[in-house]
Parts: sequence; C-alpha cells; structure tokens
Amino acid sequence: MDWVQTVVLALIQGLTEFLPVSSSAHLILPSQLLGWEDQGLAFDVGVHMGTLAAVMTYFRQDIANMLVAFFASFKGSKSVDGRIAWFVVFATIPALVFGFMLNDIVDQYGRSILVIAATTLIFGALLWWADISRKEVKPLEEITLRDAITIGLAQAVALIPGTSRSGITITAALMLGFTRQAAARFSFLMSIPVILAAGSYKSLELFQTATATQWEMVIGGVIVSALSALACIHYFLKLLDRTGMLPFVIYRLCLGIFLLGVYFYVPVNA
Repeated sequence: MDWVQTVVLALIQGLTEFLPVSSSAHLILPSQLLGWEDQGLAFDVGVHMGTLAAVMTYFRQDIANMLVAFFASFKGSKSVDGRIAWFVVFATIPALVFGFMLNDIVDQYGRSILVIAATTLIFGALLWWADISRKEVKPLEEITLRDAITIGLAQAVALIPGTSRSGITITAALMLGFTRQAAARFSFLMSIPVILAAGSYKSLELFQTATATQWEMVIGGVIVSALSALACIHYFLKLLDRTGMLPFVIYRLCLGIFLLGVYFYVPVNA
C-alpha cells in the first residue's frame, strides 16, 4: 500500500460505514475497478476500529447511560435506557449468528460487481419507498422487543455486499413507524457490537497469520477513518430531517447503473 491508497480506503470506510450506501461495496470496488491489491487484514481491522471509536465517541453519553441502566436491570431496576440497551443486544444476535454461518459463502459468491450492483439498486429503491411512505410517529423510547428483532433480522441481510448495514436497518425502522432520527440513532447504536464483533474476529485471524504489516499505514488508516466517520455521523444526523433519504437513494441508483455498465461493457474480472 502507499499513502494515497491508505487515505482513500480509510476515507471510504469512515464516510460510508454509517451512510446508507454500503461501506463493504465501496471497499471492494477499488480493487475491482482500479486493480488495487487487497489492503490486508491489519488495515481492515484498523479502519473498523477507527469507525468504532468514532461512533462510541459521538454517542458516549448514550452509551454510558445505557451501560449503567443495563447492569442496574440485573438488580430489578427498569428504565428506558436499560430497555434500549437490552434491545440493542437482542437486535445484534441475528447478524452474529448469520455472519458466523454464512461468512465463507458470502466471501466466495457475494463479492462480484453484479451482486453489488443488484443489491445497491434493490435496497436503494426499498429505502426510498420506506422513506416516502413513513408514518414517523414513534420515538426511539417507544421501541419494543418485536421492533428490535425485526431490525436485527434486517441487519443480518447486510452481510450481502452492497446492501448497507445502516441502510437496511434504517429502512426497517422507518417501515416500523420510527422517525428518521430514531431510526438512524438505533442503527448507529446497533453498529457498536457488530463492528466490535467483526473487528475481534478479524483480529483473531490476524494473530493467527504471520504476514508483514505496514503499521504506519494501519495507524494512518485508523486516524483517517475515525475522523471521517465522526464528521459523517455528525452531519448526517444534523441534515437528516432536512434532506431525508433521497440524496442517498439517487446516489445508490446512479452507482448501481454505473456498476451494471462496468460489468457488461468493461473487461473487468467480476
């Protein structure tokens, strides 16, 4: 890797992890379209840890309140923060289970340009439909266990590259009647255990392999992904009610059409 590749890939991870446009798709595309070599496991772990640090920094007060309430619930204390904390746990289980079961299958069959193009278009259209038909009557504090499990099952679908973890979970939450802010907030809170689990799994793989690592590039990737993700979360939530999901839907449709053109007309190994 060189510094240009490091910065570009870290920016892609940081900017797309929390936007409804699929970070996995964007990280696959440079190697498919530009011929870049795989960035390596250590770099992959690093940029994921950078985005994890960003979301935990942004929601640090929410996380602190939820953790206190979560442990207090074992003593019989009931609160909104405690209920949301438990629901984040329950919503994470489907992604962990399906991720463990289907990881190898997705790696083998799901990383082609055609698959990414299809999921980008299909789930982009679904996001648009969910946004324009939303009822927006429920704040996050009114979430139920059924809501959490439904959103969690949607999150498991994001194992397919191009789906977008944040996109599909926000879509599900909007379809369940949550406000845009509530949908985005729960999606971001759900990302914490998922990113932590994925990073831990990849870290275990890293420790089991004896490959040379450009640690200066990894550290640079962590910093760039963390700062870009922090800015992304802040401005996304700030502008969400004003812009809605339409800009991201348009982007996904354009990207999907572009990828179909690449797949059918450009001699790329897809």
